[in-house]
Amino acid sequence: MIDLYTFTTPNGRKASIMLEEVELPYNVHKIDISKNDQLSPEYVAINPNSKIPAIIDRDTDTTVFESGAILMYLADKIGKLLPKEQKPRYQVIEWLMFQMASIGPMFGQLNHFRKFAPEKIPYAIQRYEKEALRLYGVLDKQLTNKEYICDDYSIADIATYPWVTIYEFQGMTLDNHPNLKRWHDTMLNRPAVQRGMKVPD
Repeated sequence: MIDLYTFTTPNGRKASIMLEEVELPYNVHKIDISKNDQLSPEYVAINPNSKIPAIIDRDTDTTVFESGAILMYLADKIGKLLPKEQKPRYQVIEWLMFQMASIGPMFGQLNHFRKFAPEKIPYAIQRYEKEALRLYGVLDKQLTNKEYICDDYSIADIATYPWVTIYEFQGMTLDNHPNLKRWHDTMLNRPAVQRGMKVPD
């Protein structure tokens, strides 16, 4: 059994989508970051960085935090969505790291400055919107003649989708990136993705 500690953010939803895709049983523990639940001593003992998500695998007594590490752990546990062969495995890891290092931080900054910053700073909004558009372009090119980011469905897709699907919230559009739009719609129609995006209630 997996204990999932999560909230309704793109990073949190990576883990729940993955658990739905690999069909592992799991219990959901809602960590409401709007109430600073992530700062409680009990949760800091699970994740010293005080971020969500985190998991505890009760079968192996293994605790994992950081969403990318969780995806890799679960993929290796179940033997799906991360190839074992070196070349395709590292292609998936490359694109997982691309999401972790670029898409998440840059889209997150755009969200912050456009939606949550107490002062609207045009320079910051323009900077992160420009970078988001550049990253859309990188993904769009990679998805040329590909159904999924690395041909076969993988944790790279699971990591990327929750950040791309909030494009309207960000005030963005996918209309100028047809390959990315097609991939987004393909992901949107996966039942496990639909279920995972609803966790926690």
